[in-house]
Amino acid sequence: MVDKPAGMTSTAVVNKVRWAFGAKKAGHAGTLDPEATGVLAVALGEATKTVPYITDALKAYSFTVRLGQATNTDDAEGEVIAASDLRPTDDEIKQALSPFVGDIMQVPPKFSAVKIDGQRAYKMARAGEDVELSARPLWVEELILTDRLDADYVTLEMTCGKGGYVRAIARDLGAALGCYGHVTTLRRVWSGPFDAKDGLSIDRIEALARTPDLDSHLHPVEAGLYDLPELRCTPEGATRLRNGNPGMVIAAVAEYGDECWASLDGKAVAVGIYKSGELHPSRVFNQ
Repeated sequence: MVDKPAGMTSTAVVNKVRWAFGAKKAGHAGTLDPEATGVLAVALGEATKTVPYITDALKAYSFTVRLGQATNTDDAEGEVIAASDLRPTDDEIKQALSPFVGDIMQVPPKFSAVKIDGQRAYKMARAGEDVELSARPLWVEELILTDRLDADYVTLEMTCGKGGYVRAIARDLGAALGCYGHVTTLRRVWSGPFDAKDGLSIDRIEALARTPDLDSHLHPVEAGLYDLPELRCTPEGATRLRNGNPGMVIAAVAEYGDECWASLDGKAVAVGIYKSGELHPSRVFNQ
């Protein structure tokens, strides 16, 4: 797990990690904007099959909002397109946060990787094209004001599900307060089971590249399945599962139709749907 630095794309981080480990296959769970920092879970080899489960997990962000200005990118990298002298009080900000908690609909920023007719929205926006994005559902577990740095800057923390855009929260909060707003700093504090305080820096990864010391920082494949029920299987059941067939499992916590993962001697064998004493595999692990 990487503690991503500012000024580096998520893809560049993945490429650096792939090189450092000499891995043929790599992927990441949840893109961070280039200027954002914090947790970027990078999966190698068989672990790439767990990426969807980390992507779907809850994530927490700490971010600073500049009040009084809107930008075309909804962050500090863009051009100021509107401004206001109005500055809300702390109580007004706290009251305005309530509508952003729970099941909400969110329109992604125009400068985002969302695809429109096969093209990335940010490429269309940079080309001066009119970009219209549809609202998307988002689950926000928590959104709180944690600090008021001065009249212009506030720090917020948000815990949310898959597909959330912090820049859109800052934009929409500024609009709700009538003063405009955009993100100036953004850090992903944790994502699923991974915490930024445990992340490796890019410098550390480069220093340890292709060494056993770097390998010691790898998490097991099973870490990416932490949010799914674990079912035990017999050696015979494991063989069937690895061949893509339903295999017998011992289900102490699963109900019919649950997505689960099966293990043998603590190692992940497969992910699939539990039905009447068997796991019907959708992903098989070769480890």
